[in-house]
Amino acid sequence: MRARRLKILFVCAMNRRRSSTAERIYRNDPRVEVRSAGVRTGANRRVSEDDLRWADVVFVMEREHKHAIATRFAGLSDFSFPPVDVLDVPDEFEFMEPDLVEILKTMLDPEIDHLLANNG
Repeated sequence: MRARRLKILFVCAMNRRRSSTAERIYRNDPRVEVRSAGVRTGANRRVSEDDLRWADVVFVMEREHKHAIATRFAGLSDFSFPPVDVLDVPDEFEFMEPDLVEILKTMLDPEIDHLLANNG
């Protein structure tokens, strides 16, 4: 068993549906520690510098979220950003909607396995 769990930050626009669903799916997974946040002002929980310093990897739901993070935190030169992977999950689902859960698990399970295999 690995000594340290993989730290994953899930990000969408408002942290109300997609990223919070991903966090809920994986919050009891013994392989990982998870957080979720949004990039927009008014998000339930807005992504912070602390989140980026904490994370081993960031999964964003859309390309614009990756751009928003890169733009907002461009001045942080004292640490290396974690890898940011774009999942391309459209904003057309409700929180914990079965189709969204299936899409996220189908995309994320192999990615998590790959990351653990290469970093363990």
